[in-house]
Amino acid sequence: MSGTTPFFEIRNLHAKTEDKPILKGVNLTVNPGETHALMGPNGSGKSTLANVIMGNPVYEVTDGEVIFQGQNILEMDPDERARLGLFLAFQYPVAIPGISVAKFLKGAADARFGQGNVKTGPFLKQVREDMDYLEMDKSFINRSLNDGFSGGEKKRMEILQMLTLKPSLAVMDETDSGLDIDALRIVSKGVNRMVGPDFGLLVITHYERILQYIKPGFLHVLMDGQVAMSGGPELVKEVEKSGYDWIREKFGKEVLV
Repeated sequence: MSGTTPFFEIRNLHAKTEDKPILKGVNLTVNPGETHALMGPNGSGKSTLANVIMGNPVYEVTDGEVIFQGQNILEMDPDERARLGLFLAFQYPVAIPGISVAKFLKGAADARFGQGNVKTGPFLKQVREDMDYLEMDKSFINRSLNDGFSGGEKKRMEILQMLTLKPSLAVMDETDSGLDIDALRIVSKGVNRMVGPDFGLLVITHYERILQYIKPGFLHVLMDGQVAMSGGPELVKEVEKSGYDWIREKFGKEVLV
């Protein structure tokens, strides 16, 4: 290990749920300014990894570390991880009836940036500009969060939250699932607005189509709870063309499909 403090590094991560091991030694590093994609067959542990990163108590970490901004976030509560600058876009965003989008976003921003540092007027102005960018109806700002929203509207709301909270690192857990081509384009446009030298991104996906819009510099293939192969953009094309069988054979492990 060098003397530099890692930005985001997963080290030998093992996790289980209901005594079933799922992650079996994941190692992965994301640096500022990098976009990484994580793919793999069903049952390989992709969503488990996202949930462990954000602190879902359903999963028990049995070994390893997740280092972010120089700290082992596995020792932190989910809200502490978010305040540190970590963001997770959920595969299945939940509805919160009775809490308006505006109130939710303002409360989240206050928690992220500190009470009193977020002035309501300029804040709401910026939120409305971001909603325009995401091609969202402005009336949504007064609706209950995700209540009665379509799948595509919920995913846009996830990206609106990301634009509002300006995380240092975002993990997208199959945000593209269930999106039609127009919604996928809009969601990707919002994500690309964040991409820059101070922002790291990990896109977890089952399909390569989102990677036509969000261009990763690195691709990792997860199999049987481990990273079986890593590469550059050329690996995306190879997976699209040939699937996972050749990686499975090279990896030499039986994987759930």
